[in-house]
Amino acid sequence: MTTSSENQKLIVVTGASTGMGASAARGLARQGFHVLAGVRRDRDADAIRSAGIEPVILDITEPAHVAALTARIADDARRLHALVNNAGIQVNAPVEALPMAEWRQVFEVNLFGHIAVTQALLPALLRSGGRVINISSIGGRFAMATYGAYAGAKFALEAVSDSLRREVEPLGVHVVVVEPGGIRTEMATRGIETANRLAAGMTPEQDARYGGLIRANNRLMASGTSSGLTADAAARVITKAVTARRPRTRYTAGRDAALIVRLGRVLSDRTLDRILAANLRRHTPKPAAA
Repeated sequence: MTTSSENQKLIVVTGASTGMGASAARGLARQGFHVLAGVRRDRDADAIRSAGIEPVILDITEPAHVAALTARIADDARRLHALVNNAGIQVNAPVEALPMAEWRQVFEVNLFGHIAVTQALLPALLRSGGRVINISSIGGRFAMATYGAYAGAKFALEAVSDSLRREVEPLGVHVVVVEPGGIRTEMATRGIETANRLAAGMTPEQDARYGGLIRANNRLMASGTSSGLTADAAARVITKAVTARRPRTRYTAGRDAALIVRLGRVLSDRTLDRILAANLRRHTPKPAAA
């Protein structure tokens, strides 16, 4: 239900072109907030523009874009209630085979970009007693094979979130982490395409070592996505984190995420390794018949 006070509050959602970000922007606008929805292209801006949603061109790795967003908020009389750090890319490849330029790009988007936006907007959030919502992943708790770069950045985001929370909650700013599992969005599809592109660049020796693993992981990713939460359902968790009077420090999104967190608390690393390996074997392509 919309209230007059919510009409006086701004929310920034990065990565709002599609998926969870777009669904979260729409859901928060329905709550009565004025959402500054970060998108990278004009056509994405046209697609999401609606009542309560103001698209802004925002590549979180571009300092000029971050500065323009900061100036836009400074020029608005309304308070900044929340920053939802949602932008991200998925890159899957074995640690050995992933080029260093790809490693750096994953961390630029999935970690350093979020830190840059948070640093820029934190003064406004401190003035308003607002909150930072960092969209991590269950991969921020557990790193599966080929997820080294993606999970590495998400693990780091979780650590930064803990540190930031302990710095700014005494000053009135909540810091919340949302950890989705499998979500039915375009991100996984793009992730499979990226995995195949990177696999094509492996040496014959690397392909012999990891080719079957990559194909099994792609099938697992596709299966987990098709059976996962809808973007709207995941966005409702984000909305809860934004609007709860006393938000938790972490929310999972999806049964798979909740289950993995529970298992991780009681099982050893070796036991988890065996469970994950067995799950991958179920998705390993069968050899062609002679």
